Amino acid sequence: MTALDLFKALSDETRLRSLLLIQAEQELCVCELMQALEESQPKVSRHLAQLRKFGLLTDRRQGQWVFYRLNPSLPKWANAVIDETCSANRALIQDELTRLNKMGDRPDRVKSCC
Repeated sequence: MTALDLFKALSDETRLRSLLLIQAEQELCVCELMQALEESQPKVSRHLAQLRKFGLLTDRRQGQWVFYRLNPSLPKWANAVIDETCSANRALIQDELTRLNKMGDRPDRVKSCC
């Protein structure tokens, strides 16, 4: 991963908000991101695929659902950029976090959307 790759990946608002939400929550599924971002499944999935292609995210399957988290193999400098961006810009994803919280905690949250 290069700095250009990281900043190119985060230059889109949907990708940036998705990544920050995943950083804040540790792991999210597509339906949780759809609810939080108020976006369609195809749009969310397309942006998640791009983040995965850039190497920022990994996914795991659980039945029919796919859960995304930050790639544990990210370079330290990339993790530091993401951590600092998330910490310093919590207001950027506050509305999305509120929508996630209204869904309840897992497993109730997963039952309500998946």
